[in-house]
Amino acid sequence: MHFTCSYYTIKQTERSKLLKIKKEIAKSRLSIYAELSKLNILSLVLIATILGYYLGTSGLISWKRLFITLLGTALTASGSGALNHYLERETDKFMVRTKNRPLPAGLIKPAEVMNYGVLMVLAGIMILVIQVNMLTGFIALLTAFLYIVVYTPLKKITWLNTSIGSIPGALPILGGWTASSGSIDAMAWVLFAIMYLWQHPHFYSIAWICRSDYAEAKLKMLPVIEPDGNSTIRQIFWHLLLMMPITFLPFIQGTLGLFYMIGAFMITSAFFVSALPLAWNRSDKSALLLLKASVFYLPSLLLIIIIDKGVL
Repeated sequence: MHFTCSYYTIKQTERSKLLKIKKEIAKSRLSIYAELSKLNILSLVLIATILGYYLGTSGLISWKRLFITLLGTALTASGSGALNHYLERETDKFMVRTKNRPLPAGLIKPAEVMNYGVLMVLAGIMILVIQVNMLTGFIALLTAFLYIVVYTPLKKITWLNTSIGSIPGALPILGGWTASSGSIDAMAWVLFAIMYLWQHPHFYSIAWICRSDYAEAKLKMLPVIEPDGNSTIRQIFWHLLLMMPITFLPFIQGTLGLFYMIGAFMITSAFFVSALPLAWNRSDKSALLLLKASVFYLPSLLLIIIIDKGVL
């Protein structure tokens, strides 16, 4: 009897260990797919989509439609991120920042990543076409195409990849707008312009911090082509200066009120000021300050808009 109890105790312990191992494997697998989906970029895409949807809504917000829009957008963006991983798997081996990604680290097979990416993109676009509208689905398709087929290979060809890549980066705000309104008007293009301009200081700060990595991988980023940083600084300030008047257009057009104008002026000015240390001192620390300011900017703008429209 004692032997039987011991036997079952041992078997139960073995089962517990096996279950623990399976849970760890599943957790590890989930973390791999999360990294392939580029959650940091995905979060910014979803913020932009919410911003576009909210401003494009006249009357009451359809929360169900917003959820479906975010779901379709998230799937498309996640799949696009995975396909970017797939296409850059060889390049990623040469960069300290990316060499431990799932593909260069050998944690997952390339074919599996490609299949996952294609499936996610197609699923996202189909959800948007069927459940939202054709225009929003087309914008998602265009975003994925420009990001995967155009922007990704251009990183090896020209420093203009940042400006070209900012087009698909700005499209999600249009997708949010069309999901709620069914059309695109002048205000939607203003939002697109803000998003397009915002990405330049954001990505140029990253490019400056990671310039040695990009050089090792032979990517044509501006800080690699012109290491003194003069051209990079000019691009950053040129786009920040353009942001100032364009950010005020929603107030001038009457779409948003005085609170928005004051708030937008304050955070856009702070964004501009955060770039000044990089102009004076071409250090990674100065670039990191600008990067943090750029990440802070979008959710702050969204909050200002929500307050201005009287939801909070």
